[in-house]
Amino acid sequence: MTRIVLKFGGAAIASTDRIQEFAKKAVAEKNRGLDVVVVTSAMGRTAKELAKMARDLSDDASKRELDVLFSTSSQVASALCAIALQEAGYDAVSLTGWQAGLLTDAKHRNARIGDVAVNRIEKHLAQGQIVVVAGEQGIDGAQNITTLGKGGAETTAVAIAAAINAERVDIFTNVEGVYTADPNHILGAKKLKEISYDEMLELSNLGSHILHPRAVELAKKFQIPVIIRSCELDVTGTLLKEEVEVEKNLIVRGVAFESDIIRLTVGYDAYSDASLADMFTVLAENRINVDIIVQAIIDGLKPSVSFTILKEEFAQALHVLENSKLSLGFSFADFEVGLAKVSIIGSGMASNPGVAARMFDRLRREGIPVKMVSTSEIKVSVVVPQDDMIQAANALHAEFNLAEALQE
Repeated sequence: MTRIVLKFGGAAIASTDRIQEFAKKAVAEKNRGLDVVVVTSAMGRTAKELAKMARDLSDDASKRELDVLFSTSSQVASALCAIALQEAGYDAVSLTGWQAGLLTDAKHRNARIGDVAVNRIEKHLAQGQIVVVAGEQGIDGAQNITTLGKGGAETTAVAIAAAINAERVDIFTNVEGVYTADPNHILGAKKLKEISYDEMLELSNLGSHILHPRAVELAKKFQIPVIIRSCELDVTGTLLKEEVEVEKNLIVRGVAFESDIIRLTVGYDAYSDASLADMFTVLAENRINVDIIVQAIIDGLKPSVSFTILKEEFAQALHVLENSKLSLGFSFADFEVGLAKVSIIGSGMASNPGVAARMFDRLRREGIPVKMVSTSEIKVSVVVPQDDMIQAANALHAEFNLAEALQE
């Protein structure tokens, strides 16, 4: 039988009335003759209350116990969804992440899925039940509860879809789909009918918070179609798949931006002291995500390497560098705050030279300084002053005619 995975979160589980409403979407798919798995995210209000209680007790609670604590929020949501489905006359069962077979590594608060043992899900589906899985969580090799961090629910949904060979995943969000840019800030932003895995991965990594990069990576790896759709409105969403139709030969298909970027600069007395491999290995081992990297080796000046990180990882990055200063051999570390990253994305950029030059020229005409640059085949990112972020994004959206060129 054909299967589908639905991910509910945010507005969909904000109240019992909303849970009842969204249970109808699972019922509609079941009535179409499909096997249905629902994945729930944590209930925002409950998670905030739990976080406050933990802070009241300790400023340094262990990550293991925090995982045990916060895993309960999505469990509450999954149980309530199952109750709503049962009340609607359908056989449903809720499962925790570990009951559903989500096996992870032991990195508490930011675990990675290693495997999904779906025997129990398969058994319930064979019995005709709608299975409701608490997202964002799993269990490690020592049988400890783990949570997956940001994007855990959609990552869970895609991982389960791959494991049970689902037809697709529907991700219900607070937006109607994927837009050429954030419609709350960018004049004329338009919804895309389709977007490729590669383009969505770049958007997700570059500031779009619609779908987490880990979920996109899994969808691409297992070729799982994903539809990003609205929690509020019954409208067509955006289909995420391998190859998409190019709307009117658009070279750039999206503009993304991200605030609170920090540039860290590490300097050495001599080039022989520098080891980029050692430095970025230490940062990676501590799950600190490094983005744009620029190394400077100039005669007469001390060599240095600069890289960008997110504001929330700044304190940990400084702590890691300070603790590793002796082994890494650097002489100083400096930082710059008040920065933002603005990016253009499009698979058509690979075969159309001159896009970066056009981007830089538009920013120059806008009087916006570019502090760092990073490129790939399908994106160009620049670091600019945060006060110029929205102006830069709007200018680039207009420069590449995204409002006018895209068909509805």
